[in-house]
Amino acid sequence: MGQRAAIYYRVSTVDQSCEKQERDLTAFAGRAGSGVTGIVKETGSGAKLDRAERRKIMALAQSRQIDVILAIELSRWGRSTIDLLNTLCELECWKVSVIAMNGIAFDLSSPHGRMLATLLPGIAEFERDIISERVKSGLAAARARGKRLGRQTGERPKSPGADRRRT
Repeated sequence: MGQRAAIYYRVSTVDQSCEKQERDLTAFAGRAGSGVTGIVKETGSGAKLDRAERRKIMALAQSRQIDVILAIELSRWGRSTIDLLNTLCELECWKVSVIAMNGIAFDLSSPHGRMLATLLPGIAEFERDIISERVKSGLAAARARGKRLGRQTGERPKSPGADRRRT
């Protein structure tokens, strides 16, 4: 009998698609012989600590409805080192593992798992900080070239229903 798995996938913005993540994770679960108990999609920054959809997965873990959480990569589950370690410790109390598609499993009951759980989130947070610095650098370079960024003065587009008057 395979493990009961929950699939968690996340994108940062609404214009990004989760289809590939869902397809790849569902196939991954099938190859591992895991039964998929829940599939949860989240849209939002991985740096945010309060993610409603991820809380649903945590509730499944706490109620012992799942044995494993599948994510496409570690950074999809959490980018903050402290948050990631806290959730991994919580999950370990409930005997639930997190497995990324790259095959890394987090078994915090072993020294090897605790070492990975310490190193990899730090690398993910470092990567996020580098991306942020790159974006800021790009914006500064655009401003130096005279590019006007942000909301421009003048007419603003009206939202649907803006012409309706309150009575």
